[in-house]
Amino acid sequence: MEPYGRTLRERSPDARGDLPPCRRTPRGPRADNRDQARSDGAVRRAFSLLGLLGAVVFWGTSFVATKTALDSFTPMTVNWLRMMLATAVFVPVWFFVPKPAYRRGDLKWLALITLLMPCMYYLAEGYAVRYTTSSAAGVISAIVPLLVAAGAWMFLREHLTVRSVVAIAISLAGVAMLSTGGHVQAEAPNPVLGNILELLAMVCAAGSMIALKHISTRYDPWFLTGLQAAVGAVFFLPGALASGPAGWVTAAPVAWWSVAYLGTFVSLGAFGLYNTAITRMPANRAALAINLVPAVALLSGWLLRAESLTALQLVACVIIVGAVVLSETGSVPQPPTTLDALPQVESADPRQ
Repeated sequence: MEPYGRTLRERSPDARGDLPPCRRTPRGPRADNRDQARSDGAVRRAFSLLGLLGAVVFWGTSFVATKTALDSFTPMTVNWLRMMLATAVFVPVWFFVPKPAYRRGDLKWLALITLLMPCMYYLAEGYAVRYTTSSAAGVISAIVPLLVAAGAWMFLREHLTVRSVVAIAISLAGVAMLSTGGHVQAEAPNPVLGNILELLAMVCAAGSMIALKHISTRYDPWFLTGLQAAVGAVFFLPGALASGPAGWVTAAPVAWWSVAYLGTFVSLGAFGLYNTAITRMPANRAALAINLVPAVALLSGWLLRAESLTALQLVACVIIVGAVVLSETGSVPQPPTTLDALPQVESADPRQ
């Protein structure tokens, strides 16, 4: 009597033939749809990452582009030209941007937002980049999320964790070290003043983002971007005219190219790419990617302007970026996604 059951090796070829044939269940339309959805999702994520990378590159290189433009133009002229160009590029698409339903009281918030950014923001940053290196300015811009968290705690009564407080203190100490550790050079005739002005610019950017919270749910980000560009063009016009437009004719071609780059790719392009990316990925992941902006600023300043930092300044850069990463990896309250338009100034993000 044979034992119960046999292995395949013990079975004869004839015995195998007695087994019923295996039938593969045909794939249904639902399975095909799931595969297609996974494929489409992977493509969207890939494009989101590419868009986010593009925004980081545009914002990171905006500082060296500003520095190059300042070789031929005054800060007021650079600011007006870039705002005017951004406005001109934006006009054709203005009619396709959703218009908000104005409510009583919105005017004061719109006035505050546009006053802080781009008016005060670019006014401070234009002179900041003139007195310090583009690399240092780019690193200081990384503390904007920390300033937003602090401002939200002060004015909106949002919760601020101990980790956030520590990160803010460390980042400000890093900015102080970056300023005092610099030395006078052709690219940074007054690094202390330049870094203080850049910090002031970041405070203005953070203030604008906090004010945006009051109307961001009702106003399309592109509408606010176009409004900021138009207000900036009007605000900087008197200063640009006072600086002497006659000298524009003799400006170096590279300065004009830099202004064109700032007005289109940075002021509009980076903002659009970033906001597209954050609609398809977690906001905290997008925020972590923005921490690459200082690295791009440092690299572009070294490659394109031959800028140099002292050993103490390099340590300060590591401290500042480390503080930002510390805050992002904790449970720091995130600013509204619509504000991520920051770099708006260039668009919503000051990394412009």
